[in-house]
Amino acid sequence: MEGKNDTADRELRLSRLLNAPVELVWEVWTNPHHIKNWWGPNGFTNTISQMEVKENGNWVLVMHGPDGTDYKNHSVFKEIIPLQKLVYEHVSGPKFLATISFEAVGNQTRVNWHMLFESKEQFIQVVKTFKADEGLRQNIEKLDKYLAGLLSAA
Repeated sequence: MEGKNDTADRELRLSRLLNAPVELVWEVWTNPHHIKNWWGPNGFTNTISQMEVKENGNWVLVMHGPDGTDYKNHSVFKEIIPLQKLVYEHVSGPKFLATISFEAVGNQTRVNWHMLFESKEQFIQVVKTFKADEGLRQNIEKLDKYLAGLLSAA
């Protein structure tokens, strides 16, 4: 029997062990000069006009799709625990709450990425129309490659 707090039908989860220390992973997540280089699905580029990594801080960016379409995104940071947790609310459509936790595992970092959508219907729409599940996997792959590039250049 489903309880009122059962949200499994409207959430995306992804966990990945990244081959980089937590300080670096946090830096590339919270610094606009880094995140613009890996954010989004394959083929996307980004223009970040605002990224205030603080409670109630705005994160405003335009994702440029490979077909030339621009996707305006506005999020508001809800909770910041340095090197441990980022929570932001995507306030432009589609609306969702994202929680990213960072866990140091030796010289690696486990990232747990959780996206909670407003409704089951909206979740289905986002996954079917925008392939959000595949986009999330591509996004973390791009992060992994970006980190590898930074570490090999160091």
